Order: sequence, then C-alpha cells, then structure tokens
Amino acid sequence: MNMKTGVLLVNLGTPDSPATGDVRKYLREFLMDYRVLDINPIGRFFLVNGIIAPFRAPKSAKVYKQLWEDRGSPLKFYGEDVRDLVQQALGDDYVVRLGMRYQSPSIPSAMADFKAQGIPKIVVVPLFPQYASASTGSATEEVMKEISSWNIIPQVSIISKFFDHPLFIQAFAEIGKKYLEQHHYDHIVFSYHGLPERQILRGSVQNYCQLGNCCGKYHQKNSHCYRAQCFETSRLLASAMGISEENYTNCFQSRLGKTPWIKPYADDIIPELAKKGKKKVLFFSPSFVADCLETTIEGGVEYKELFEENGGEHWQLVESLNKHPRWIECLIDLVKKNS
Repeated sequence: MNMKTGVLLVNLGTPDSPATGDVRKYLREFLMDYRVLDINPIGRFFLVNGIIAPFRAPKSAKVYKQLWEDRGSPLKFYGEDVRDLVQQALGDDYVVRLGMRYQSPSIPSAMADFKAQGIPKIVVVPLFPQYASASTGSATEEVMKEISSWNIIPQVSIISKFFDHPLFIQAFAEIGKKYLEQHHYDHIVFSYHGLPERQILRGSVQNYCQLGNCCGKYHQKNSHCYRAQCFETSRLLASAMGISEENYTNCFQSRLGKTPWIKPYADDIIPELAKKGKKKVLFFSPSFVADCLETTIEGGVEYKELFEENGGEHWQLVESLNKHPRWIECLIDLVKKNS
C-alpha cells in the first residue's frame, strides 16, 4: 500500500491586505507570540494592544501598500508558487501545503487537511534558513500543538535549519553572481533579521555564547546559535561567490524597542561604509527566502536612502530566492531526505 507523505511549508505570515485594520490584526497576532516578544505576559498584552498595534498599524499599512503587488503580498504568493512547484516535482505520493504562522493560510488549516486525509507521515519545513526561537521555534510549537490533540499521532520530521545546504547557498550565490558580473562593487553586505541579545544568551549551550568572537567559527558548541549560523551563512556565500573576508560585512536589521539586539546594527554599518569611501554596495538578506518588507522596503529602499545620504552612489538589493529553480531543488532534497 502506497501511503502519502504530507509536506508543510511554513513561513511567518503577512496581513490579508494593506488596509490598516488587517495590518493591526496581523501585528497583534505576531507580537502576542511569547517567543517573539518574550516579556511578562501582562506587559506584553498592554504594550501590543495599547501602544504598538494602535499606533504602528497606520504607519505599517502605508509601507505594506508600497510592497503590495497585483497578486498581493510577495511573501504569500511566492509561497504559493513554491508550494505548487514542490508539489509538481514530488508527485502524487506527497501532499504539499503552505501554512503561515500568523494569518492565512494557517498552520491549523493545513494540519486539518493532513488529518482528514489520514496522512501517516509529515515533513515540516519552516522556511527560515537559520534557527531562531522566534521563527522556527514558534512555527514548530504551533505544529506540535495541533498534532498533540490528535488521536493518532503521525510520524513527524521537522527541518530546523538549512542555511548550509549546498543548494540553498548555490541559489543565493547564482542570484548574487548575476549582479557581480554586471557591475563592480566596493563592498558586500550580508544582513540578517535581528534578535534581542537576551534570546541569543538564553539559547547558549553551557554559556558558550559571549556575543563576540565566539561566532568566528561554526562548530558544535555554537551550532544552535542564530548569530553563529548567520555568520557561517555569510562565509559559505562569500566562498561560493569568490568574495574575500575583507570585502564583506555582516549586520542585523529590523530591531524593535530599546533593549540591546545583536550587533552590528545595519543602520550603523551602512553610513559607516559610505563614509569610508565604499561607493558601490551589493546588499543580501540571506535570512529571508521570499521578498517581504525587510528585503524590498527596508533593504531596497530605506537602506539605499541611508547609504546615499552619507555619500554612497550605487546600492543594489539582491532579491530573495522566491521561486528560483535551485531553491525548489533544495526543498525537494530536504523533503526526500527527511521522509
């Protein structure tokens, strides 16, 4: 008997529309996740519902309108494209679904579909290259919460990270090389989504992490560290594109609030590069697999303006993997090796 395998591709999520009400709804769900905003639950409730969601939603809605395309949010429609391409490649022995951690299509709806079909084995692929509690951890917890109530618990494989998969690196490198062949760049920037320092320290194994040179090499003691994984991603990408260590910089973006986040901060690094005479910069965001606010708007528009205000001349955003053929091959390989 040929039993089907379920494949759940999970991404963060996006508002249903760029309307203020939908953006507010999304922000509330996202920021009320204790893994995202890891503070006292009562304080989190009042901060999110009394300050952040009411006041930030109108501003965020304007930015989402810049991002929105005819097909909607790129994060969602590229996710749907990837789902369909992976389903087509894997064939009838697999049932591929897309689930967003926040908003729709939801993880519970995808899991309900698997349950209704009696799927005995599920491969969960959180679409976050590097593991972080606020992304992969949250998605995994949501999946397991759904399964925990089932009478029959299926076999579950969860892919916690894939930043070092050769096809993931190859996909990003191919996109980057396209720009490197067209133009000479003075410097390369690899920017990753930031996290509060406390989250990095909390996940440190045997207190190894010191938020310093401890991430200079990737090995067993820091293999669970998001920061170390980001730095290793840059080393692998630089090697694949023939970029020497002195010609690229790592940084972290999208910080929120006044508490210390992992450094260096992108909005500190970018003006410094321009002031040091780096006139032409190529910008990667290798913690995102689909275009979104953090890549298209923050990386492609806001950082470009910051760079040029400080003397930079040419700022080039490297788009995300979206539905790049090598990215699809990477996902197929991950699923087959874990099913």
